[in-house]
Amino acid sequence: MSDSTGNIISGTEFSAKLRATIKHKVTILKENYSIVPGLAVVLVGDDPASQIYVRNKGKQTLEAGMKSVEHKLAEDTKEEDLLEVIKELNNDNTIHGILVQLPLPAHIDEERVINSISVEKDVDGFHLTNIGLLSTGSDKAVIPCTPLGSIMMLKDRLGSLSGKKAIVVGRSNIVGKPMAALLLKESCTVTIAHSRTKNLKEECQKADILVAAVGRPEMIKGDWIKPGAVVLDVGINRIEKEGGGTRLVGDVEFSSASKVASAITPVPGGVGPMTIACLLENTLQQACRINNIESSEL
Repeated sequence: MSDSTGNIISGTEFSAKLRATIKHKVTILKENYSIVPGLAVVLVGDDPASQIYVRNKGKQTLEAGMKSVEHKLAEDTKEEDLLEVIKELNNDNTIHGILVQLPLPAHIDEERVINSISVEKDVDGFHLTNIGLLSTGSDKAVIPCTPLGSIMMLKDRLGSLSGKKAIVVGRSNIVGKPMAALLLKESCTVTIAHSRTKNLKEECQKADILVAAVGRPEMIKGDWIKPGAVVLDVGINRIEKEGGGTRLVGDVEFSSASKVASAITPVPGGVGPMTIACLLENTLQQACRINNIESSEL
């Protein structure tokens, strides 16, 4: 699937192809089964970044031929009222994926809200049941979007990952832990590193695959990377530019790392574009699963 030139893995290119494949499968699902995959996004409050993200999700959902539903609730919405909206979506047969945009306002219990979403409709993969299914290697797990996009790009570039040494720098529930579980499932030998890891540079230098998801701008330098390793940079950090303004950088210092790695994702344009594409992929897969349709036959 990859058309990336040289050692750059373009998430922009990869996600465009994935979305085209999804759109084709959605067309077949409509024609052969009269099913339109439906994605509902719930946004509480008016966080500007979340609003942009939700708008992009809605746009790409419609472009894929899917049904898009948005519930925008006020910042002071009561937790019970939010749970009632989720309950209605759980019971709506035209909705196959439910996503509650995070972060939620401080007065709302995030874990309670996430776990109120039907396991089958949890297209973010954050429900405790889906986390458990993923950690035990089950094929029934809904995989969180960013790790799913990352593993897709890795397998596209390397083929089999079996036997490779991988390090995941970062231990978040959203990226680090599920990424490690996916790499384990692919028979990698996996190290999970974090801010307390001793000799972090030396640990990184041992890895054939390095996934950076630590949230520290350009922390991982070129001399941290094993020559020929594949580097996936999940970090998105906004830093000040010389002379004013800001720019986006990853957790890896791209200028030095790209000279050492055999393949690397840029920031922006790397892992980021895959997140919404994989959200659509999860919605399509769940629409098939809920209706007992083999998605591989589409």
